[in-house]
Amino acid sequence: MEREKAQILDAEGVQRAIRRIAHEIVERNRGVEGLVLVGIRSRGIPLAQRLADEIQRIEGTRPPVGILDITLYRDDLSTVGAQPVVHRTEIPFSITGRRVVLVDDVLYTGRTTRAALDALIDLGRPQCIQLAVLVDRGHRELPIKADYVGKNVPTSRRETVLVRLAEQDGEDKVVIAELEG
Repeated sequence: MEREKAQILDAEGVQRAIRRIAHEIVERNRGVEGLVLVGIRSRGIPLAQRLADEIQRIEGTRPPVGILDITLYRDDLSTVGAQPVVHRTEIPFSITGRRVVLVDDVLYTGRTTRAALDALIDLGRPQCIQLAVLVDRGHRELPIKADYVGKNVPTSRRETVLVRLAEQDGEDKVVIAELEG
């Protein structure tokens, strides 16, 4: 169980962070040519879609968006359950030679990102892979750093960051919750 402690982003804050990240992506990549966004299931998907929409508003061109399921690439698969639920990866374009922006909601230990990198490399050889996250909460266990961060939020290991998005949760907000027990 967890108990909400503090709200760190409201709906307007989430939108502002997405807008800023989109501008940073366009600036760093000098436009959108050769750029694709890939959202990590589950909340990385709506974030990738929103970033693509925002990039289209900025540049007039919407980068393609794919969906990545990392279930079988997780290093904790044996602890997830006897029959983990595997969803489809839907990337209807080649990533070979492209600049891929991997999108996730929270960066914590880096293990999800590592699994996503393994899954992406199995699909092709991108020119480069960049990482965009809404929240970076620290506590890295692997040498992974996000290229684009909506908000850095120092947390304790007894806390968790809950990202709520309208597409899945009916509202946009990010809260810190304390793990109970």
